[in-house]
Order: sequence, then structure tokens, then C-alpha cells
Amino acid sequence: MTDQRIRNIVIVGGGSAGWMTATALAKALGRECSIRLVESEEIGIIRVGEATVPHLSVFNKMLGIDEADFVRQTMGTFKLGVQFVDWQKPGKSYVHGFGTMIGLDVGMLPFHHYWLRARQVGQANDIGDYSLNTLAAPRGKFMVSAIDAPANTPLANIAYAYHFDTGLYGRYLRRHAESMGVQRTEGKVCNTVLRPHDGFVEAIVMESGEVIPADLFIDCSGLRGLLIEQALHTGYEDWDHWLPTDRAVTVGCEAVGPPTPYTRATAQAAGWQWRIALQHRVGNGHVYAGRFLSDDEAAATLLRNLDGRATGDPRLIRFRAGTRKQAWNRNVVAIGLSSGFLEPLESTGIFLIQSAVMRLLNLFPQKDFSQALIDRYNAQSRFEIERIRDFLILHFHATERDDTPFWNYCRTMEIPETLRSTMALFKESGQFIRNADELFGLVSWVQVMLGQGIMPKHYHPIVDQMPEKELHYLIAHVQQVIATCVDAMPPHQDFIDRYCKAANV
Repeated sequence: MTDQRIRNIVIVGGGSAGWMTATALAKALGRECSIRLVESEEIGIIRVGEATVPHLSVFNKMLGIDEADFVRQTMGTFKLGVQFVDWQKPGKSYVHGFGTMIGLDVGMLPFHHYWLRARQVGQANDIGDYSLNTLAAPRGKFMVSAIDAPANTPLANIAYAYHFDTGLYGRYLRRHAESMGVQRTEGKVCNTVLRPHDGFVEAIVMESGEVIPADLFIDCSGLRGLLIEQALHTGYEDWDHWLPTDRAVTVGCEAVGPPTPYTRATAQAAGWQWRIALQHRVGNGHVYAGRFLSDDEAAATLLRNLDGRATGDPRLIRFRAGTRKQAWNRNVVAIGLSSGFLEPLESTGIFLIQSAVMRLLNLFPQKDFSQALIDRYNAQSRFEIERIRDFLILHFHATERDDTPFWNYCRTMEIPETLRSTMALFKESGQFIRNADELFGLVSWVQVMLGQGIMPKHYHPIVDQMPEKELHYLIAHVQQVIATCVDAMPPHQDFIDRYCKAANV
């Protein structure tokens, strides 16, 4: 019987996508499979944001990465959520905090239904007072889950993510990958050889003249999609009518004060500005729509709103929101920006890389490349990115802002039916029904919908079975427990100093 196992894999492109892919494949497949990564130092990588969602900790653990060492080596800090400033309307802010629960669920119902009833009679504060992450983040408090805390206390299950330097993260993963046998080749790809009988990629040709064949090719070449698009002409589906921001200017600045344990996203006239505090600097970017704002005006806005002195000149990045029509085409799998782009508002870029790698391992092919595997991979990829797309659109569309042409466009634009029905259900009943295993669950959707000003007309009828006195106690008790836990947490900087402070900071 002919050996059908994949024996040779070539990854085109480095950065976070390439080295995350290489490290995970090497860990899972071992040295029996040759893995080679081709990249060029002359081709820069796109760094649109330096933040993640909590899932990265699971990925790092799978790779055997020590958390403290990883944060230290990447100049990292911790992230409890995202603070949105001026999104609903100027002067209003809220925090989308990580976690699986707001307050304390009662029976079959999430806590926010009881909060809605209490809010109607003036017995509840802002929803942010009833979640550990949303209260701790603005106060600059942070800790990992306390192993000695009772299981029913919020301190026993703290959800968090990371801020880090993506360039340092790529180099960190490269060391791990090479220690597991991944071979790196420096140079540029100048041509792609296709098999004449089926159009599969047979080899890539380097500028040096070297021809590199493989069974499976992973395209991590960024927005240009060197293999998935330039060679295979897979096609791209634009979503710029829903996500009109199409460029960003980025710059670092000197840190002023201790690092905040959250990403800040501040709405601007034609987009928004991020602020991400690392151990050694602050990362900043202004994401905007080019049809509503010039590049010079965007850069001036960015520089005007920095905490400290800029450490370089603003760098311009152009992109198109959307998705490749197939993330897996023939024997090429696109991972990272080559598979599609969603703007960095909720820090989903690293997650989409991680998810794609794990999906590929789960549906890993043999040399015959079963179409059933490819179809399932593409269906799962599309479902995932479409649901994240809807969550991002929500932030722009559910707004009261009418002060600029950009916000008027976002507020009045047509939206996907999937998002329209989600918003309508919540507005009428306070209900959110999670769709399969989509990335963002009830806590995320409820916090953002409330934060953007969508206040439900009704709560679940079962809530009325609770006597008013008991309801008042529940609301007050949850608020007190959360506040007490946050008081017990150390400042973010103190935790970093003890656990993972980088050298020479």
C-alpha cells in the first residue's frame, strides 16, 4: 500500500501566523514530518494591534510554553477586557470584560435578567459594577486565578488575555519551533509551480533559484495571499460596506505611569484609536475609513492623543475587511491575514490564527486531500469569521452618534440579517442565544449591546417570581462581593513585578 501520509510541509511567511503554525505543527506531528518555513527579513509584517483574547493561554500551554517566561520575553502585560470610550455617544464609556458570567446566575437564568428588573425600579447600578473584570480593569487591578480561593468566588476563575510585542512573540516562537526541528529559509518567493493535471501547488521557487517542493503548503504571506490568491486565484469577499475602516496609522510612545490591564478603544471622527500598554512602551494606532479622513489627518489625530513622546514616525497600513472565498484550496491552507482580515477592534487576529491551526490539525489530510475534509474546514472557517464579523459590526452600528459622516453611515447602514435578528431578540426580550461554538458568548454580547445603548424592553418572565426584597438582596450582595474581591487584588504593575517583569525595564 502506498504511504499517503503528509511528509513535507512548507509555510510561506513568518510573523505570528507563520511561527504559531510552525510551532503547533511541529509539536503535534513530530520530526517524522519535515516542516520548512520560508520568510524574508526584507518583507515587513503587519502589526495591527498587540492584544489577544483569553484563548491564547490554552494554545501556549499546548505548546509547553511557561506563561511567566512568555510574558517576560515579549514585554507583555495582562488584559481583562476592552474599554470603549465615546462609542455609544461622546462622554460615555464601558468595559467589555472577559469571563463566562456577569454577576451570579440564578437557576436557569443569567444574572442580567434580574439586573434588568432591578434597573427598571432604580435598584441597580451600571452593569459594569457586577463583573470582576469590568470593575477591576479601570481601577488598574490584576491577578491570575487564586488557587487557594473557594470555587464559588470570582477570584477563583479570572479570565484574562495578554498584551505583547508581536515581533518579539514571533521570535520567541521561532526559537521553540527550531528546537523542534522546523527549518527556516531566508529569502523571497518569486514563482509558484502548479501541477498541470489538477492545479495543485507542486513547489515554490526562490529568488536564489532553489525549488522547494512539498505535499502541503501553508500560506502565511499576509494580505497579498501569495499562494492562495496570486497562484490559485481563490477569490476574496469584501465586507467593507459593513466594516468601512480600511487603513490604520500606528506608532509607539513612551510609557507614562503604570500599564493598564485593558485595551482602550476610543472612538474618533472617522474610526477609532487603540491604546495598548506594554512593559516598555505603549502601542497606539488609529483605525479609520479613508473615504472619510485623509492619511495626514489620521496621523495628526493619532499623534495628538498619545500619552507620551512618540518613539518613531507613524506607519501607514492599508487593508480590506473580508474573507477569502476558500481558506483551504487544493493543497494550500491560508492562515492569518492571507485568509481574510477583520479589523482589530476586539483583538481577534491572533485567535483566528490559533483557531485555524487547531482546525487544520483536527482535519489533517493525507496526500489524496479528501474534499470532505476541505469542505468541512472551509465551512467552519466561514461560520467563525462571520460571527466575529457580526460582533464587530455591532460596535459601529448600535450607536447614537450622528456628529460625523462616518458615524452617520455606520448608524444607518444595512447590516447582515444574522446580526439584525440577534439585536432584535435582545432589544425585545433581553435574550441572547449563542450560535453553536461561536467565539463571543453571552457575556460579551450582553455587555456590548448594553454598552452601546441597546436596553431591552422586557426581561424573562420567570424573574418576577422572585420577591422584591430578595431581588434587592441579590443585586446588593453581588455588587458587594465583586467590590470586595477587586479591593483584594493587587495593582497590575505590582503583579507584573513579582511574576514576570522583563529585564531592563
